Amino acid sequence: MHIVQENITVEDLKKGSELLFKRIYEDNRNHFINFAKKYHLSQEDTIDVYQDAYIIFYNNVMQGKVEEFTSSITTYLFSIGKYLIFDKMKKNKKTINPDFDLSLIREKEELEDMNLDLDQEALTTEQVLLKKHFATLGKKCQELLTLFYYRGFTIKDIIETSEYTSENVVKSAKSRCMKTLKERINSN
Repeated sequence: MHIVQENITVEDLKKGSELLFKRIYEDNRNHFINFAKKYHLSQEDTIDVYQDAYIIFYNNVMQGKVEEFTSSITTYLFSIGKYLIFDKMKKNKKTINPDFDLSLIREKEELEDMNLDLDQEALTTEQVLLKKHFATLGKKCQELLTLFYYRGFTIKDIIETSEYTSENVVKSAKSRCMKTLKERINSN
């Protein structure tokens, strides 16, 4: 990185500074393209994914979906991009390198934005409880349930995109996570 983006706050961005947004876009573009090479997408697809990730980032900031950055802007932007890469690969029926690093996806704000980004007033009682108690699960459970239920990944997809080594381990972990979530919801 040529600049220190950690000093940029959501408030700075919400003021609509085109210069800041342009700087974030340009400073991360080549870095993201290099990062995405390990997924073997075409250059065109990679650029499309980056632009889509950037638009989501911009919209999340401007619509108030992000209150503060708990990670760097780069990490937040890349975690959005990684989900989009997975979607693109799934559509292209490509497999994902099993030893990639999932740490970018584990960012709290990303899970919140990608998971239960619903207008609070439009939620049913069950959805409110689900959202509340989902946030209390550990990061691994949040990630696993997100991939399976929200992103529509199969058990095999999850093995390819995570540190899980067998279908039984994934099924067992998913079952434990769901049991914990149900118990927390029912204890309300």
